[in-house]
Amino acid sequence: MPAPLTAADLSTVTAFAGLPDDTLAWLLAHGEDRRYGPDETVVQAGDAAQYMMAILAGGLQFYAERNGRAEPVFRIEAGQVSGVLPYSRLRTIGGRGVAVGETHILLLHRDLFPELERTSPELIQRLVGLMSDRVREQTRGQERDEKLRALGKLSAGLAHELNNPAAAISRAAATLGARLGIQPALLSALASHCPAPEALHALTLLAHPQPAAAGAPTASALDRADAEDELADWLETQAVPDGSALAGGLLAAGLARPALEEVAALLPPAARPAAFAWLEGQLSTQGLLRDVQEASSRISTLVDNVKTYSHMDRGGDFAPLDAAAGLESTLNIFGHQLRAKNIRLTRDYAADLPLVRGQVSSLNQVWTNLIDNAVDALPPGGGLTLRTRLAPGFVQVCVADDGPGIAADVLPHIFEPFYTTKEAGEGTGLGLDIAQRIVQNHGGRLEVTSGPQGTEFCAWLPVA
Repeated sequence: MPAPLTAADLSTVTAFAGLPDDTLAWLLAHGEDRRYGPDETVVQAGDAAQYMMAILAGGLQFYAERNGRAEPVFRIEAGQVSGVLPYSRLRTIGGRGVAVGETHILLLHRDLFPELERTSPELIQRLVGLMSDRVREQTRGQERDEKLRALGKLSAGLAHELNNPAAAISRAAATLGARLGIQPALLSALASHCPAPEALHALTLLAHPQPAAAGAPTASALDRADAEDELADWLETQAVPDGSALAGGLLAAGLARPALEEVAALLPPAARPAAFAWLEGQLSTQGLLRDVQEASSRISTLVDNVKTYSHMDRGGDFAPLDAAAGLESTLNIFGHQLRAKNIRLTRDYAADLPLVRGQVSSLNQVWTNLIDNAVDALPPGGGLTLRTRLAPGFVQVCVADDGPGIAADVLPHIFEPFYTTKEAGEGTGLGLDIAQRIVQNHGGRLEVTSGPQGTEFCAWLPVA
């Protein structure tokens, strides 16, 4: 049989160290001495939270059930106190606690806290301090989880955004390789027919994309198909064997039949097939190069957006900032989500807005949360509006959606920590609470209006 619990045993607990003998005696008289074997369950998720637990030996590992799996959350070692503490509002155990090795615990029922306060105000003060530390640590952990959740969504969107231009570059590079490989043969075939210098000059003048006429109406798909068929038929009259393959590229570069007829008149008939094939190859190669340039520029823009978003090149100090620029860099990373739901985007930015004083990364976390919530609230084809305005002493940044709005009974609680209407595992209920505190730390305020026509969040930020 184990030896009886002593005051010396209790003194190994940090919160009990140095307490008067009469306090330790009270704990021995009123506490429950419990012992558990390795891996034995001490508490289950959903149990009523009834006891303060002082770990005398061994430890407790707590697990939370997430996505059907038990994930370790935190661990309590010998000498520490866990469970319910004085003035705690904890009513239900949130996870499963398992003994780590041979574990020895002193339990004290929460109903005894009033008597303990009369017996030892000093111990109560220590325990309240522990509870405050625990709340701060949990809040920091939950804020980190919220940031990681937002970053995870952005990372997924960014992967899609980068994939499109990267795939375009890969496709263009493969096509460029094939086209450049046949150009020498085409040039050789053309030169073998000894065209006149003026014919070569006229041909090379066409080897540049023709600018579209300003204000010219955009042709419909049917009109473009008809034009390709007509040009393909004409090319075949010039003994071009693959006229249908060349017609699209020539028309895309702005070349129609009249310009080609002028060159054809200067070329020997036998040289025309090689000449038009070489011309289409030159024009298509230039088009592919433009595609590569545009795709690489898109990647550079996304990298700049991420750099701006994460504030990688600056410290965490407050500095004069363009609020709309941060809003725009965040929006660009949401491109995939917006396209996936076919969301109509409206930018309503006021001109010549003054700078605000703030932290880019913190404010971008606010924009991330507001845009993310708006996208979640919108049905496919819904509308998202980003708006900036100048108010006396403030820059107003608003994110509005034309979704169904926030229910009247939910709206008063929207900024409360841990309040969420999302399914379990989809939200922590901290996003708007953190956003509000960030805006308040910038000397501003975050407001919401909502109704059947939609919801609008507005951040008021002081002018720098």
